[in-house]
Amino acid sequence: MVRLTCLLHRKPGMSPEEFHRYWREVHGPLIATTRSGSHVVRYEQHPRPLDSYTGAGDTGCDGVTVQWFESMDEYRAHLGEDDFAVIWSDIANFLDVDRLDFVVTEHPRVLIGEQAPGPLA
Repeated sequence: MVRLTCLLHRKPGMSPEEFHRYWREVHGPLIATTRSGSHVVRYEQHPRPLDSYTGAGDTGCDGVTVQWFESMDEYRAHLGEDDFAVIWSDIANFLDVDRLDFVVTEHPRVLIGEQAPGPLA
């Protein structure tokens, strides 16, 4: 299993409320309707709480998205679908594309919590 994790920043001029609504009601459902999205095993949105914003000058991260894929081959197939361009072009409607950071990772090493190893010897 691999995961695509993206740090999201809303596009300039968009309010936090507008950003979160668009991400939840438009972009997420869009992914679910595409052939590209059919390669995604799980899609998570981790929104920043609205009451954590400090004002108009707040430039912090607005949320994190995590998409799970069975393998790197499935991730590449997701990117290779003809309709991936629809998803990619939609991100400019709500994201600051110059500040989009992402990483593809393998299964996590859990150190605390469920699946954590026993006490160290």
